[in-house]
Amino acid sequence: MTQSHVAGGRLAAPAAPVVPAVRKTRSVLVYLAFAWLIAMIGMALFANLLPLAPYATAVGTPHQGPRWGSLDLVMGTDYLGRSILSRAVHGARVSLVVGAVAGLVGFVAGGFLGMLSGYLGKRVDAVMRLLSDAMLAFPPLILLLALSSILTPSVRTLLVGLTLLVLPTFLRLARANTLAWSSREFVLAARNMGAGHRRILMKEILPNVLPSLGAYLPIVMAALIVAEGSLSFLGLGIPPPTPSWGGMINDGKDAIEDSPHMVLMPALVIFLTVFSLNLAGDHLRRRFDRTLHD
Repeated sequence: MTQSHVAGGRLAAPAAPVVPAVRKTRSVLVYLAFAWLIAMIGMALFANLLPLAPYATAVGTPHQGPRWGSLDLVMGTDYLGRSILSRAVHGARVSLVVGAVAGLVGFVAGGFLGMLSGYLGKRVDAVMRLLSDAMLAFPPLILLLALSSILTPSVRTLLVGLTLLVLPTFLRLARANTLAWSSREFVLAARNMGAGHRRILMKEILPNVLPSLGAYLPIVMAALIVAEGSLSFLGLGIPPPTPSWGGMINDGKDAIEDSPHMVLMPALVIFLTVFSLNLAGDHLRRRFDRTLHD
């Protein structure tokens, strides 16, 4: 026995091994994505307080390219001489509100129905699966075009159509997660102790299903923004003069050869927003989705 193991005639406790802390690497793109989303939400909320001209007022000559001399002309002007920057900021209200509200309604309703389907099973599960399969089998663009042609194009019409699109997606995701968590030991223990269905769903299953659904929400919002832009580009979205990103692209498509900035600027805003939402969704899923860690 060596001296390192003997101290004053007694055995000394062996030294604990030093394990270096694992340093998690964070992508700079994730920080930039969250910064862009915060900036877009802030500008949409306080658009009326920003030093920008009204979105319906001409600030220069039509088809004027981007210029650095004035804030209103940073992105140029459209075919009526209106500021593209001002219209993009006010258009963020429509795109972000439609994407957020439709996504949240689908998140709540689809998550609730999916949890019931996965937990109760049998006839309830068969009906929910049939409903979701039927809705997913219907072409999304055809559904949106049909609703926009039958109903008056408005924010409410867009919300109804887009909510119907994302509802089966959240339903299936919630159902799959509920099936996985319903067979865990703590759920079986709660059931054996006499807990009711409501308590098991709310206290045991919901806290584990919610992170997966919440992490998927930004990705769904990104798809909804693209869908809203597609409808507005086809002339079936928000009616003018209210600006929307897809409507701005539609306004500039005829002059894309002479004034490409009229299409490029709103398309760039859509790209950066959708790209940031996808990065945020992937980051939240890696961090909070317990199915990836268990």
